[in-house]
Amino acid sequence: MSTPRYRNSSVDMSSAPPLLAGFEHINRYWDNQHNIFAAKILPGEFYVSMHGELITTVLGSCVSACIRDKITGIGGMNHFMLPDNRERTHSSAWKNTPVSAETRYGNVAMERLINVILASGGKRKNLEVKLFGGGKVLNINTDIGGKNVDFVKHYLQVEGLKIESEDTRGFWPRKVQYFPLTGRVRIKRLNAVHNDTLTRRELEYIKTLKEKKIEGKVDLF
Repeated sequence: MSTPRYRNSSVDMSSAPPLLAGFEHINRYWDNQHNIFAAKILPGEFYVSMHGELITTVLGSCVSACIRDKITGIGGMNHFMLPDNRERTHSSAWKNTPVSAETRYGNVAMERLINVILASGGKRKNLEVKLFGGGKVLNINTDIGGKNVDFVKHYLQVEGLKIESEDTRGFWPRKVQYFPLTGRVRIKRLNAVHNDTLTRRELEYIKTLKEKKIEGKVDLF
């Protein structure tokens, strides 16, 4: 049997950096443009690398936090749609909207990303945070993207983590490419008119979240 190979690449699986436990489902491939292994995450996913991989995603209303230990280069990215409901200012704002305040994906996404970085050797005092996304791209009354940005900024303030840089809000989707080893981020603003696939995906994701519960509680180190 031949050796499995990465999508769109002549590089085989055996030469890829080792995965941290729990990330086996993440789509990884060889990025020919940057000559580097890459991981592509979807809504509700996150990924942490210890080996200088590229992490990429496409954001509409969703927000991604890119976090790394700036000394070791251990870092990752998450991709979440909704804030949590533990903050009274947000739970009231979500009442009678198309999304449910019971889906605490923002809170869980932030906690899990930070926890894995710290558990993998990162130090809290060295964390560098960058934020992206939160565009107003859905044709609904609630500004989901803006509420996501408000949530994550409040979350980071409470946790005492400074935002190094950001590209948030606006009326366009974004393609994000993050290099945890160096902290470099490449952003491409996309034409919202021609991204109906992204819009349909986000609306379907909202529907899924309304029917799905978060299991367990995650505490920060």
